[in-house]
Amino acid sequence: MRLQLLLRKVHYWLAIFVALPLLLIVVTGLLLQFKKQLAWVQPPEQRAAPGEPRLGLPGILEVARGVPELAVAEWSDVYRLEYRPGRRLVKVVAVNGWEAQLDATDGSVLQVAYRRSDAIEKLHDGSWFGGVVHYGLFVPAGMGLLMLLVTGVYLFLRPIVRRARRKQGKAPPSRVW
Repeated sequence: MRLQLLLRKVHYWLAIFVALPLLLIVVTGLLLQFKKQLAWVQPPEQRAAPGEPRLGLPGILEVARGVPELAVAEWSDVYRLEYRPGRRLVKVVAVNGWEAQLDATDGSVLQVAYRRSDAIEKLHDGSWFGGVVHYGLFVPAGMGLLMLLVTGVYLFLRPIVRRARRKQGKAPPSRVW
């Protein structure tokens, strides 16, 4: 079987295998690209009052306990803390996906909203589905995508190179690029 025909078949069937994971990766990737502009994905950062940040870890936990949406009783209920001293802002992200933005100067709650960006990231890399799908589907789909790129470039460049050789008066080598 000629190399070009084999590569066309590989390219054709790989495209079918890679299509669904690639669609999920592209859609979630676009959402993540615009997460700062889309409040549905990630809540916008609020402005805190001017002053020196004074809120420490015990104060953060105490304020977080008072926000019912977070459902925080202890530190194990907190998924992530983002401390922005320059903005005097603390983001407390609970394991249930809710986020509270706190003023680091006085501990007041500036905003409480649901944060979807972490779940979208897990969908994006396939870890949301578990290890079997992450490594058994997404990794092979990534390798298949790389192979699609290589075969696609070859199939694209082959006729261009042949035409260029014909114009120069050189006969193309038989069955070799």
